[in-house]
Amino acid sequence: MAEPTFEGLIEGLEQYLEALRDQGVQRVEVDRAVLEELAREPEPEVEPAMLVVEAAPIPAAFTTLDAIAAHIAQCRNCGLCQERTRTVPGEGNGDGPDILFVGEGPGADEDAQGRPFVGKAGKLLDKMIDAMGYRREEVFIANVVKCRPPGNRKPLREEMELCLPYLRQQIRLIRPKVIVGLGGTAMEGLLGQPVSITRMRGIWQEYAGIRLMPTFHPSYLLRDPSKKKEAWLDLQAVLAELGREPPARK
Repeated sequence: MAEPTFEGLIEGLEQYLEALRDQGVQRVEVDRAVLEELAREPEPEVEPAMLVVEAAPIPAAFTTLDAIAAHIAQCRNCGLCQERTRTVPGEGNGDGPDILFVGEGPGADEDAQGRPFVGKAGKLLDKMIDAMGYRREEVFIANVVKCRPPGNRKPLREEMELCLPYLRQQIRLIRPKVIVGLGGTAMEGLLGQPVSITRMRGIWQEYAGIRLMPTFHPSYLLRDPSKKKEAWLDLQAVLAELGREPPARK
């Protein structure tokens, strides 16, 4: 149900008083504090603010992944830095891996450890990687934003825009053969526009000349295990693109 607006409250009050008048009521006692509150100008409604703390330019060309991680650790370009415990730059094989997995942002476990995908969703992602015939350390795993959004909410568009230069430069240095976008927010960050992951999943896209496969985020698969079959089809398409087949199930 939508929150009542100031104008709606005033209109409702006027209608109520008119109804009392029609019933013959000539006097209504009203608390002075209520009148003073109604006389105040309503404060404008605003979207949740994206707080810029100490905006600083991100270098145009980092030379190493360690340099990116060090800069991220000091970054205060948006309000996400206010509540973070640790930054989460990403980890894995940074030298031309077959696959780069890109997620949305750190959760509570990731924020505590400074590592991507280490909670329940991370354990499922590990199983997905293993099913493809890889070890976690053979791929690279990163997120669109490097700090945890409060309450695990979706990052604001402004927060993503301020943080995406880090991911773009990571991709430039890592040089993955294929990128797997985990969920709609990851794809929105990579493509620069909102997407419907249910419609886009399984359909090849492209990012900076690199093949990009959209699929469901592991957190979504935990909530709806029936979608795991579709996600596995997407990962099999990635393997086919790489000229590989999934290993025999243990």
